[in-house]
Amino acid sequence: MNVPIIDPLQGDFPEVIEEYLQHGNMKCIAFNRRGTLLAAGCADGSCVIWDFETRGVAKELRDKDCIAPITSVCWSKYGHHMLASATDKSLTLWNVVTGEKIARVTLQQTTLHARLHPGSCTPSVCLACPLSSAPILVDLNTGSSTVLPVSVSDAGNGTTAPHPRNKFSDGSPPFTPTAATFNRYGDLIYVGNSKGEILIVDSKNIRVHAIIPISGGSVVKDIVFSRNGQYLLTNSNDRVIRVYENLVPRKGAAKELEAMRSLDDEFQGIEKLKVVGSKCLVLFREFQDAVTKIQWKAPCFSGDGEWVIGASASKGEHKLYIWDRAGYLVKILEGPKEALIDLAWHPVRPLVVSVSVAGLVYIWAKDYTENWSAFAPDFKELEENEEYVEREDEFDLMPESEKAKELDINQDEEVDIVTIEKDSAFSDSEASQEELCFLPAIPLPDIPEQQDKCFGSSSKLEDSNHSGSPFSIEAAQNGQAMLPTSSPLEVVGNSTAEEVMGTTGLKRKRRPSAKGLELQAEKGRKPLTKIKPSAKLSKSKNKHGDGLDTNGFVFEDDVTDEYL
Repeated sequence: MNVPIIDPLQGDFPEVIEEYLQHGNMKCIAFNRRGTLLAAGCADGSCVIWDFETRGVAKELRDKDCIAPITSVCWSKYGHHMLASATDKSLTLWNVVTGEKIARVTLQQTTLHARLHPGSCTPSVCLACPLSSAPILVDLNTGSSTVLPVSVSDAGNGTTAPHPRNKFSDGSPPFTPTAATFNRYGDLIYVGNSKGEILIVDSKNIRVHAIIPISGGSVVKDIVFSRNGQYLLTNSNDRVIRVYENLVPRKGAAKELEAMRSLDDEFQGIEKLKVVGSKCLVLFREFQDAVTKIQWKAPCFSGDGEWVIGASASKGEHKLYIWDRAGYLVKILEGPKEALIDLAWHPVRPLVVSVSVAGLVYIWAKDYTENWSAFAPDFKELEENEEYVEREDEFDLMPESEKAKELDINQDEEVDIVTIEKDSAFSDSEASQEELCFLPAIPLPDIPEQQDKCFGSSSKLEDSNHSGSPFSIEAAQNGQAMLPTSSPLEVVGNSTAEEVMGTTGLKRKRRPSAKGLELQAEKGRKPLTKIKPSAKLSKSKNKHGDGLDTNGFVFEDDVTDEYL
């Protein structure tokens, strides 16, 4: 969109709910790197992939071995693979194109968040944050796992310090659920602990290079990097979202930290790690609600890193708070009366997707106002009608010599509809021909015509039987079956139709005779006349032959056999 057309007082952030997506009970969401596909984990253990351009379901991944709710979904670097964690302690790696399960690993704890290694095209290593243990690195090919350090002893060798609390039955110390994430290229892991510290760990040799203490000393619940890796966001239990500026180079960060640590010999142990940490991250801004002091859930950056968004963790609230990077609260978005459990910002566009506790995915978009002067430079909006007098030759036909020349178009030239144009939001180093941006559409089979006719006739029959009848509507709401008006089963005295069916049984309907059809066409069926049941009546006709039925109804003599 043209920059001069946009109101400078309006930011490029979402404002209203554009639409919502519904497919089962969805629990978590994640965009691919281009924002063309949206993955959602469901409560039944399946994963749904939406084509975000058409808002249609492109693929459904279902594992017969997993029926537990999905806790997190994560895309690989080029979008060909997807990792899903579930409450049954499993990690499943999927091939998105074929829909096949590549690997499945079962851990000892339920994983809350799982992230694939961002530097590998064919991912085999992932980072898992269990419910009640330290974050671990998992090799999906072999199933082996490595526990990451969450605290450092006085020696500063990167070993885990003993926990003062009681241990679990298996001897492992208890941990508060903490967060961890890879940096942009995956050579470093940023781990938050319950002491309010950020540990920078080498992903290859599992060694702590730096420690960054967080003011307040509260449990770190979320750690998120911006897409370009310049800023780091943390969410702590003290109800404050903090943004740090990353001073470490994006590429070769592990080697840089190793060099910084070896050069500084003035300090030792933990103090040395904190000095190195002060050269890695610098506090940039703090975001909080000073009035209500609410807890935050699922905070993240916008695609360009200019905005920070956080959701209210209060029960029953679906509120989104948007700040600019300078620290000002610019917008509060209020959604339906359903608690929010997850959200994600589109990588390129000003769109936010949130998941409610009811399992619906809401799409928040910017509310653009139409400005017709933007379509033509000489267009002028009028506040009221004005009289206009046209020139004499204004609507004359143009001469042949002044007609525009036809464009020279090669009709035989092939049109390229496969190559994807480069997006200015991504650098050339991020572009790849192997990246998966869209999934092929699989058409649904057509319904046979015979089934359509049967369905149409049945619906018409239901409409004819229940149309305009308040009693039938009330009975349908109460779960009672209604009999058609032409049914021979009627109420006899105080007995119901079910009692009549139980005593006399249902009789097979005979084929109408020619005479019966003739009488139906001319006169129609005569109304039934109810008489009192008598003990003298027998199952056969009486001797006068007046067509008296055992149920106590009198029929026309000529059409008695057709309806008994």
